[in-house]
Amino acid sequence: MVALVASLVITAALLALLIPVSKRHPLGSPFTWGEAMVGATYSFFLMFWVYGVVPHLWLTWSGNELNWRPDKLLFGPWGVLKPQEFGGWFPITLNYQVLRDLIAVLIYVVFLGGQMALWAWWQKRGKKAEAAAQIEPTSDYGRPLVRKG
Repeated sequence: MVALVASLVITAALLALLIPVSKRHPLGSPFTWGEAMVGATYSFFLMFWVYGVVPHLWLTWSGNELNWRPDKLLFGPWGVLKPQEFGGWFPITLNYQVLRDLIAVLIYVVFLGGQMALWAWWQKRGKKAEAAAQIEPTSDYGRPLVRKG
Protein backbone atom coordinates (compact mmCIF):
# COMPACT_ATOMS: atom_id res chain seq x y z
CA MET A 1 0.00 0.00 0.00
CA VAL A 2 2.77 2.41 0.94
CA ALA A 3 4.67 1.71 -2.29
CA LEU A 4 1.56 2.26 -4.43
CA VAL A 5 0.69 5.54 -2.71
CA ALA A 6 4.32 6.68 -2.91
CA SER A 7 4.40 5.89 -6.64
CA LEU A 8 1.24 7.96 -7.16
CA VAL A 9 2.76 10.85 -5.21
CA ILE A 10 5.93 10.63 -7.31
CA THR A 11 3.76 10.60 -10.46
CA ALA A 12 1.97 13.76 -9.34
CA ALA A 13 5.31 15.43 -8.55
CA LEU A 14 6.74 14.49 -11.95
CA LEU A 15 3.67 15.87 -13.70
CA ALA A 16 3.66 19.06 -11.60
CA LEU A 17 7.25 19.73 -12.68
CA LEU A 18 6.05 20.20 -16.26
CA ILE A 19 4.15 23.41 -15.46
CA PRO A 20 7.14 25.58 -14.48
CA VAL A 21 9.19 24.12 -17.33
CA SER A 22 6.48 25.04 -19.85
CA LYS A 23 6.40 28.62 -18.58
CA ARG A 24 10.19 28.91 -18.61
CA HIS A 25 10.63 27.86 -22.23
CA PRO A 26 8.80 30.22 -24.61
CA LEU A 27 6.79 28.81 -27.47
CA GLY A 28 8.62 28.67 -30.78
CA SER A 29 12.12 29.03 -29.40
CA PRO A 30 14.45 26.22 -30.45
CA PHE A 31 15.71 23.63 -28.01
CA THR A 32 19.40 23.03 -27.59
CA TRP A 33 20.75 19.53 -27.97
CA GLY A 34 21.13 19.20 -24.20
CA GLU A 35 17.59 20.43 -23.50
CA ALA A 36 16.22 17.96 -26.03
CA MET A 37 18.12 15.07 -24.45
CA VAL A 38 16.98 16.02 -20.94
CA GLY A 39 13.38 16.33 -22.18
CA ALA A 40 13.53 12.97 -23.96
CA THR A 41 15.02 11.26 -20.90
CA TYR A 42 12.41 12.86 -18.65
CA SER A 43 9.57 11.82 -20.98
CA PHE A 44 10.89 8.26 -21.17
CA PHE A 45 11.21 8.04 -17.39
CA LEU A 46 7.71 9.46 -16.88
CA MET A 47 6.18 6.93 -19.30
CA PHE A 48 8.19 4.11 -17.73
CA TRP A 49 6.90 5.20 -14.33
CA VAL A 50 3.22 5.55 -15.17
CA TYR A 51 2.94 2.55 -17.52
CA GLY A 52 5.35 0.23 -15.72
CA VAL A 53 5.85 0.98 -12.05
CA VAL A 54 2.38 2.18 -10.99
CA PRO A 55 0.42 -0.75 -12.54
CA HIS A 56 3.02 -3.21 -11.26
CA LEU A 57 2.66 -1.90 -7.73
CA TRP A 58 -1.14 -2.06 -7.99
CA LEU A 59 -1.03 -5.68 -9.17
CA THR A 60 1.49 -6.59 -6.47
CA TRP A 61 -0.53 -4.94 -3.69
CA SER A 62 -3.87 -6.36 -4.79
CA GLY A 63 -2.46 -9.83 -5.33
CA ASN A 64 -0.45 -10.06 -2.11
CA GLU A 65 -2.03 -7.92 0.61
CA LEU A 66 -5.63 -7.87 -0.60
CA ASN A 67 -5.51 -11.55 -1.68
CA TRP A 68 -7.46 -10.91 -4.87
CA ARG A 69 -6.89 -14.37 -6.34
CA PRO A 70 -8.88 -16.48 -8.82
CA ASP A 71 -10.32 -18.65 -6.05
CA LYS A 72 -11.90 -15.65 -4.27
CA LEU A 73 -15.28 -15.06 -5.91
CA LEU A 74 -16.78 -11.60 -6.34
CA PHE A 75 -20.36 -11.32 -5.13
CA GLY A 76 -20.40 -7.53 -4.88
CA PRO A 77 -22.15 -5.45 -2.24
CA TRP A 78 -25.31 -7.15 -0.89
CA GLY A 79 -24.75 -10.05 -3.32
CA VAL A 80 -25.61 -8.00 -6.41
CA LEU A 81 -23.10 -9.91 -8.58
CA LYS A 82 -23.82 -13.34 -7.08
CA PRO A 83 -23.62 -15.86 -9.93
CA GLN A 84 -26.50 -18.15 -10.89
CA GLU A 85 -24.57 -21.26 -9.86
CA PHE A 86 -24.61 -19.98 -6.26
CA GLY A 87 -28.28 -18.97 -6.25
CA GLY A 88 -27.94 -15.42 -7.59
CA TRP A 89 -29.20 -13.79 -10.76
CA PHE A 90 -25.89 -12.75 -12.42
CA PRO A 91 -25.06 -15.02 -15.40
CA ILE A 92 -21.26 -14.68 -15.10
CA THR A 93 -19.01 -15.96 -12.35
CA LEU A 94 -16.51 -13.22 -11.48
CA ASN A 95 -13.53 -13.44 -9.19
CA TYR A 96 -11.38 -10.79 -7.61
CA GLN A 97 -8.54 -11.39 -10.06
CA VAL A 98 -10.83 -10.15 -12.85
CA LEU A 99 -11.58 -7.01 -10.84
CA ARG A 100 -7.85 -6.53 -10.16
CA ASP A 101 -7.04 -6.79 -13.87
CA LEU A 102 -9.89 -4.44 -14.84
CA ILE A 103 -8.54 -1.84 -12.43
CA ALA A 104 -5.08 -2.29 -13.98
CA VAL A 105 -6.60 -1.67 -17.42
CA LEU A 106 -8.37 1.40 -16.02
CA ILE A 107 -5.01 2.68 -14.75
CA TYR A 108 -3.58 2.35 -18.27
CA VAL A 109 -6.62 4.05 -19.84
CA VAL A 110 -6.51 6.97 -17.39
CA PHE A 111 -2.78 7.49 -17.93
CA LEU A 112 -3.16 7.24 -21.73
CA GLY A 113 -5.96 9.83 -21.68
CA GLY A 114 -3.85 12.03 -19.42
CA GLN A 115 -0.86 11.65 -21.73
CA MET A 116 -2.92 12.73 -24.76
CA ALA A 117 -4.32 15.70 -22.83
CA LEU A 118 -0.80 16.62 -21.73
CA TRP A 119 0.46 16.48 -25.31
CA ALA A 120 -2.39 18.74 -26.46
CA TRP A 121 -1.75 21.16 -23.58
CA TRP A 122 1.98 21.28 -24.33
CA GLN A 123 1.39 21.97 -28.03
CA LYS A 124 -1.16 24.72 -27.33
CA ARG A 125 0.76 26.50 -24.56
CA GLY A 126 1.15 30.20 -25.28
CA LYS A 127 -1.24 30.17 -28.26
CA LYS A 128 -4.02 31.97 -26.36
CA ALA A 129 -1.75 34.90 -25.59
CA GLU A 130 -0.65 35.08 -29.22
CA ALA A 131 -4.24 34.91 -30.46
CA ALA A 132 -5.34 37.64 -28.05
CA ALA A 133 -2.48 39.87 -29.15
CA GLN A 134 -3.34 39.45 -32.85
CA ILE A 135 -7.04 40.28 -32.59
CA GLU A 136 -6.73 44.00 -33.34
CA PRO A 137 -3.85 45.69 -35.10
CA THR A 138 -2.36 48.50 -33.04
CA SER A 139 -0.19 51.47 -33.80
CA ASP A 140 3.33 51.92 -32.46
CA TYR A 141 1.78 53.67 -29.49
CA GLY A 142 -0.58 50.78 -28.60
CA ARG A 143 -3.76 52.37 -29.94
CA PRO A 144 -6.12 50.29 -32.12
CA LEU A 145 -5.99 51.10 -35.83
CA VAL A 146 -9.60 50.09 -36.47
CA ARG A 147 -12.50 52.21 -35.29
CA LYS A 148 -15.10 50.54 -33.18
CA GLY A 149 -18.76 51.08 -33.91
